[in-house]
Amino acid sequence: MSEVGMRQVGEFIPQRPMIRTVRNPLDQATIVSIFPKDIYEEKVTVFPGKFTVPAGTIKEPAIVVVGSSSWWRDIDIDQPMLEIPISAVVIANSVITDYSNGLLGCDMGSAMPGLFFIPGEISKAKVLMEYKMKLAEAKIKQDNWYRILIKLADSLWARTNGNPLTIWDDMRLAARELGLDTKPWVKDYTQIENVKCFACGSLRNPEFPICAVCKNIDSTHPRASEIKIAQ
Repeated sequence: MSEVGMRQVGEFIPQRPMIRTVRNPLDQATIVSIFPKDIYEEKVTVFPGKFTVPAGTIKEPAIVVVGSSSWWRDIDIDQPMLEIPISAVVIANSVITDYSNGLLGCDMGSAMPGLFFIPGEISKAKVLMEYKMKLAEAKIKQDNWYRILIKLADSLWARTNGNPLTIWDDMRLAARELGLDTKPWVKDYTQIENVKCFACGSLRNPEFPICAVCKNIDSTHPRASEIKIAQ
């Protein structure tokens, strides 16, 4: 009977070595970011699997050079794990895709964060000099995504009677990046925290004098008298 057949249910199986071959120094890719927010991606099934892309801008793009990674396949209990290498361009594309794909309003085509990759190791100076078209394209896609987020934020703000908890942080970022700081939902939510209506107990925005649920007027609001006159 083989060793596998002799093992008991629940028996501890010693971890077998995962020996990695020498990496190809030429197998590299450069991730370029004009997204003004740090990105952290972790892929637990590969090694190396932790990637950090710093915040960047159109004038000062951030770059991160990544190499190949590997995962291991179990082929025989008596043999070391079989290494399966993954090229750098696949890793770079995966970092961008896995981060962006689940974002609200992102379609991975014309509207997405300003991220792209270039095969090989590329310096920031070379990116600014030789990849102006790629940077401009990334800026257009990022601005399109920002506009979608702003429209969604306007809708959520109106439908929830100004509930700041419905506004995503990236929506505020989008408004600031497009110079729309005057949007009421751009403010820090702690400054406009909803309060309970004394008449019905529902949460309401203290910046507005009328409760959206019971229509009661807050007499302490500075503009409450104007509403009473209008009635």
